[in-house]
This record gives sequence, C-alpha cells and structure tokens, in this order.
Amino acid sequence: MTYEQLKLENQLCFPVYAASRLIIREYQPHLEKLGITYPQYLVLMLLWETDGRTVNEIAQALILNTNTVTPILKRMEALGFIERKRSNEDERRVIISLTAKGDHLREEAVKIPERLVEGLLTDDMKLEDLHRLKEQLYAMIHFLTEKGGGEPGDERT
Repeated sequence: MTYEQLKLENQLCFPVYAASRLIIREYQPHLEKLGITYPQYLVLMLLWETDGRTVNEIAQALILNTNTVTPILKRMEALGFIERKRSNEDERRVIISLTAKGDHLREEAVKIPERLVEGLLTDDMKLEDLHRLKEQLYAMIHFLTEKGGGEPGDERT
C-alpha cells in the first residue's frame, strides 16, 4: 500500500495552514509598527466595526473559545487599547470597548489591507482570484462551523 492519502501534498489542510501562516507573516511588519499582534488586530477590527461587544460576541466572530480570547483582551487592556466592563444588566457579561488609543489605531491601520493585497497581486494572482478565494474560504468556514454542530465560537482543530 502506498498511502497516497497521507502525503502532505495531497492534504487540503496543509496549503490552508501554510497560506494562513505566510499571510500573517506579511502582516507582522505593519502590525509591529502599531505595537499589536495579529490576534489583537482582529479584535480591533471587530471593535472598529462595532464598538462595545461582549467577550462572547468577539469569541464567536473569531471562531475561538472565550478562554482563548480572554488573555488577548487582558493584554490589550494592559496596553491601553480597550477597556473591559461588566454589563449593568448581567454581571456575567463583560463588555469590551475601545479606548481613545485603540480608536486612534484605526487611522494608522487603514492602509494595511490595501498594502497586503497589493503585495499578493502578480501575473498569476489577480484581484478577482483573491476575491474568489476569500468567498470559497468563507463558504468552507460556514460549512465546517455548521457541520460541527457546536457553538460557532468553539475552536475547531
């Protein structure tokens, strides 16, 4: 038996994993200038879109467990980018809001997505290809999240 199904080149997961790591590596110089990590950048993007989200909402949007998101949020609070407050209606809920410092980062971060895309465009990789790939990946994420049967914020391995 040749075990073709176990060859790395025949796996779907590896090119997705490798591409993710390489894209995040492309973000790093831009994010280092802002003093944030990629996971912190994701949280900030969510809050720039809608400020005052709960920890659960952030975890759900990032498809992570709250116990993964909480240390990220604590670090961001220590850096002065966000503040965490207990909800007046339900003390179990923690509301995450931008500080002026966190909101100010938006102006510095606004050019990052454009620079990243420009760096990916080649004769073989057009803007339409990137849009199509993003749509296909979101379709896969949706399918796998639904298939998992658990909470959308549950981590998948």
